[in-house]
Amino acid sequence: MEDMEAHNLKPHLIKTFKLSRDKQIVEKLHDIVGLYMNPPDKALVLCVDEKSQIQALDRTQPGLPMKRGRCGTQTHDYKRNGTTTLFAALSMLDGKVIGDCMPRHRHQEFIRFLKEIDNETQAGLALHLIVDNYGTHKHPRVKSWLRRHPRFHLHFIPTSSSWLNMVERWFREITDKRIRRDTFKSVSDLIAAIEDYLENHNQNPRVFVWSAPADRILTKIAICKEALETLH
Repeated sequence: MEDMEAHNLKPHLIKTFKLSRDKQIVEKLHDIVGLYMNPPDKALVLCVDEKSQIQALDRTQPGLPMKRGRCGTQTHDYKRNGTTTLFAALSMLDGKVIGDCMPRHRHQEFIRFLKEIDNETQAGLALHLIVDNYGTHKHPRVKSWLRRHPRFHLHFIPTSSSWLNMVERWFREITDKRIRRDTFKSVSDLIAAIEDYLENHNQNPRVFVWSAPADRILTKIAICKEALETLH
């Protein structure tokens, strides 16, 4: 134990990683990072994704509130009261979020959300949506809808690269600051809490800024791949 402390070793801690096997990772990475760091004129860049299966959890006993010297507490066990899916579009211009809760996340719900984005954004602006490779986003009916609405342009991140979509950072905010810190007796209570968080966020939005150029990211990926190859 003393040796581990002396060398600052922490064998109980593990970091996870996963390298993308996407054959177009270089092209897609430059495309997405280019939208972040050099967005096109007369256009709006939106990071879009779904946070699916958000559970309305009610603890089996009331938690104890925070006080000096003690954090808030909650029981380890809980009761499930249903789920909802949060569709969100984070604007890279001002940090505002267009959001809506729906019971499922099929192509029908995605098209409905695209219509919301269309209605809530300034007409005449091109809309560049950064999305993942979930099959819903590539459904034939989605493609047909996009052809009828040419101001929409979808940009797909490389597979296994959710960290490249900035809306994931906002999902972490709402999860840590609102969803995990409360109990919900029903799905309607959960949706009301999400909508309240959205409203408060948009009153004083936080702009997320991407700072890492694509070449720096690709260099790190190359170093990681080289390290893995030495193990075989």
